[in-house]
Amino acid sequence: MRYAFLTADVFTDRIFGGNPLAVLPDARGLSTDQMARIAREFNLSETAFVLPPADPAHLCRVRIFTPGVELPFAGHPTVGTAVVLASLGRVPLVGGEARVVFEEGVGPVPVRVRSDGRGPTFAQLTAARAPERLAEPPPPDVIARALSLDPADVLTPETSYGPEAWSAGVPFLFVPVRGLDALARARVDMAAWAPVAQALGFEEVFLFTTEAGPGADVRARMFAPGMGIAEDPATGGAASAFAGYLGVRTRLREGTARWVVIQGVEMGRPSRMEVEADKEDGAVVAARVGGTAVLVSEGTIEVPDGP
Repeated sequence: MRYAFLTADVFTDRIFGGNPLAVLPDARGLSTDQMARIAREFNLSETAFVLPPADPAHLCRVRIFTPGVELPFAGHPTVGTAVVLASLGRVPLVGGEARVVFEEGVGPVPVRVRSDGRGPTFAQLTAARAPERLAEPPPPDVIARALSLDPADVLTPETSYGPEAWSAGVPFLFVPVRGLDALARARVDMAAWAPVAQALGFEEVFLFTTEAGPGADVRARMFAPGMGIAEDPATGGAASAFAGYLGVRTRLREGTARWVVIQGVEMGRPSRMEVEADKEDGAVVAARVGGTAVLVSEGTIEVPDGP
């Protein structure tokens, strides 16, 4: 059977930038195994499958697959799928804006879509879960070796930020490094990384530096070998959790803190994510991630019946 698909580049305003995404806007009839095989065929960081919602008050259900696993939540597929569906006329824009809800594995995810007058170009998600800090990671020098860095390349709490694990639906290890040179040199040493991942209980690692350049607050890279992603150009799920990491470090006690995070530069696919954290009485209570997306291609894919 043939299924229609569209692709978009997400967290960018130009084709061949950002993070590519494949979206099947009507995935009814596909099994979980078929979705996984389609994701492996596209071989992008993620592929999104749109299904009818369980709650008619919500726009749709979205299932998200990497080439290796299904995810309960991811940012770039959420933002990209919203722009794709709006471009197809399935998101009712009023006054150039709409607010809808996607059902994802993590729960209902509110999404705001905005048009620039020529068509929908921007979407912002609110994470279904507020960011939460997880258990303490291994020591910084162990993490440094697993990332092919010198111990001095990884910042510690005594000098600045330190490595911490956070989640807003999907866990990530956040590792601050000493500038753009260290960020560029980072490589996952799989043998050294295995015990770190085992201690953490997950494999996703998000490296960053505040040496970001004009117009940005943070420059980052993300590796997720366990998901089949050697490196990701833009990771909205990580950015949602990162809002917690950054948010607890602001002096703001009430209101909204904002940052611009640049990712994917080292891959030749620069991406721009707008990250927000709402704080109440000094605690981070909500996280949002937004950005632009552009349509790239459309077509059909033949999906055989059975295994």
